[in-house]
Amino acid sequence: MPYRLSGTAGFVLAAALLSPIPISFAQAAPVAPAVDPAPLPPEQAAMKAHVMFLAADALRGREAGSAEYDIAAQYVASQFLAAGLRPAGDDGGYLQRVPLLSYRLADRGTFTLLRPGAQPSTLAFAEDYVPFPNAAAEVTLRDAQVVFVGYGIDAPGEGRDDYAGVDVRGKIVAFLGGSPEGLPSDQRAHFLTGVAQAATAQAKGAVGAIMLPGPHAPSLRIANYDSPAMTWEDGKGLGHSASPKSPLLAALTPAGAAKLFQGAGRSWRDIQAAAGTKDAKVRGMALPGTLAVSLRTRFEPLASSNVAGLLPGSDPDLRDEVVVLSAHLDHLGIGAPDATGDTLYNGAMDNAVGIAALIEEAKRFQASGKPPRRSILFLAVTAEEKGLVGSGYFANRPTVPRKAIVANVNLDMPILTYDFQDVVAFGADRSSLGQVVRTTAAAQGLGFAPDPMPQRSLFVRSDHYRFVQQGVPSVFLWPGFAGEGKAATERFFAERYHKPSDALEQAPPIDWAAGVKFIRVNYAIARAIADGDERPRWNKGDFFGLLYHGYGAR
Repeated sequence: MPYRLSGTAGFVLAAALLSPIPISFAQAAPVAPAVDPAPLPPEQAAMKAHVMFLAADALRGREAGSAEYDIAAQYVASQFLAAGLRPAGDDGGYLQRVPLLSYRLADRGTFTLLRPGAQPSTLAFAEDYVPFPNAAAEVTLRDAQVVFVGYGIDAPGEGRDDYAGVDVRGKIVAFLGGSPEGLPSDQRAHFLTGVAQAATAQAKGAVGAIMLPGPHAPSLRIANYDSPAMTWEDGKGLGHSASPKSPLLAALTPAGAAKLFQGAGRSWRDIQAAAGTKDAKVRGMALPGTLAVSLRTRFEPLASSNVAGLLPGSDPDLRDEVVVLSAHLDHLGIGAPDATGDTLYNGAMDNAVGIAALIEEAKRFQASGKPPRRSILFLAVTAEEKGLVGSGYFANRPTVPRKAIVANVNLDMPILTYDFQDVVAFGADRSSLGQVVRTTAAAQGLGFAPDPMPQRSLFVRSDHYRFVQQGVPSVFLWPGFAGEGKAATERFFAERYHKPSDALEQAPPIDWAAGVKFIRVNYAIARAIADGDERPRWNKGDFFGLLYHGYGAR
């Protein structure tokens, strides 16, 4: 999202070896030979073997674009071959090349307010604004009137249109960052970064977007404003963007927002007061003068791959429909040191365990001797940690017909340090997949629980969301919170998530028996979806189903 003897384990071992221990050799008892641990049952050993390889030091954290990630991708391809999957990548192979593109600001840009009868007013970097790079252009120039559009949300299903009464064609829109209270957590998270508002602005005819400091906006990170972002290359040397004609130009500080609203019918202070109300339906308006913007972005191409293997369906009427089972293969590579000085982020739970489950599920289908009715595509994706980039590339440019994809089940960082008693499927309440998960879990002797962490908005934070954005019903599966689950999950997030200590050997240890149970229930869910009589569909009127024109939502 969330082998090596380093980190805490390495530190303790080194201390034990180097510490002076007062012992008399004349009185020392013979040292007993080390006792090998009992061998794991075959299914547990198979899962651990995958994680042992993928989370090894030699793979240096599997960062997308690295040679070590490429080794991991070749390993997964070999396992797909062993599982009897057909190549479903490029050129008859298992790998789908993903032309990653790293992009970042080349300068701080200039933002100048131009008003009739007044001297131009240049906004100050950091004091007034923090710029954003534009994935779709090396040079971004805009000179247009600014129109304030409240939160910039147009959601008919929620009875909300912040563009009512304003014309933004050819204009730059300014919207409050974050989203108003009253929306469900997944929807609020959808609007958090401003990407969705910029796409809406483009659909309305705007030429750019500015984020204002709303009461629920993310905090500005001025210190690393020029850190690289990542997307995929569009074939012309530039990057894919959700709003290439209306890029997100900058986030303004309160001081910058106050300057933008000078001379307007309402002051920035009035806007802030209205934005803090419960319904927060802040009326839009055109602001005086124009805003001239100049930004430059620089690009660096990288190469990486998704890994795709196909299990063809057996039903003549259903085999052309495809269920995608996905997990991300990348992790964070080499990063900041932890308290022990360890800088290698092995990513055992995040997400070598998910990849191991994906491989072993494919082998279960092979061993069953019964092909599914629908086809199943097993997909290991790159650059999840860079912003769901590999899954976005596949969802936009799939190696099977796009309209053939009818469902996605995603495996990302299942926390397997306890014997779980129930399962969670983020997004289950949005489509018919929810009932499939409930019924299948019960048949496996497991409970089904609603999202136990709505504040984390995990439905929009992993690879399945890129399929959602293509209108595909999707769920993200996890062990649940019953019994030890809540404490184990909270401990993992506090002590292991995106840290070097997420290694093969960690405390508490990975429970390989729980891992096999997780594989078993995921296999049963995938089997039920692939063999179901009815195509998965969105619940009628669901926000995301309507937004992305999904099957069954209308």
